[in-house]
Amino acid sequence: MGFHGVVFDMDGVIVDSEHLWEESWVASSARRGVTWTAGDTSTVQGMSAPEWARYLADRLGDSALAPVVRDECVNHVVTSVQGGQAPLLDGARELVAKVADLVPIALASSAARPVIDAVLEGNDLADRFAATVSSEDVERGKPSPDVYAEAARRINVDPARGIAVEDSGNGIRAARAAGFHVVAIPNRSYPPSADALALAGHVAADHHDALDHILTLLT
Repeated sequence: MGFHGVVFDMDGVIVDSEHLWEESWVASSARRGVTWTAGDTSTVQGMSAPEWARYLADRLGDSALAPVVRDECVNHVVTSVQGGQAPLLDGARELVAKVADLVPIALASSAARPVIDAVLEGNDLADRFAATVSSEDVERGKPSPDVYAEAARRINVDPARGIAVEDSGNGIRAARAAGFHVVAIPNRSYPPSADALALAGHVAADHHDALDHILTLLT
């Protein structure tokens, strides 16, 4: 089977930024006297900003707070990214560059658009991607397949001929549900469950291993 395109997740695949989202949720909750737990983080990972904002607002006991906490948390992450607190992961730049030299690549991220722009522009990667999709652009966030299906559509790639690179359980589920061959680079801080990893076509030890595997599929 030939593969014609690759779609990357961003948080935890390109940059070390997952912790910034958790920081934002913890701080937003604490500001209002509510304790955010690791279980809450696990529940919302992969959700779009509107989805996790609704969840957070419900945890705070006031659904009307959803747009407020959405902006609060997104601004926290953007400021942190711009302050250098979300470095590129080891091997991520080489992985993106070498794959982009061979096939069209896209981004399918749960992050809000301002965060995507801050990461890609701040690391001089924006011009490598033929398309970028935020889960805010589609109806449902991960683990639903919507964001991956839209990314494939934008680069004109049949998902069955596409490769997805993911680090989280909900991301792996989303990419596989969309029909992609999934290369998992398990997040060390927020490891995907065994049942999610079982959906991956290849579980990479690191970005270099992921690149080697992808190159064997593309060349």
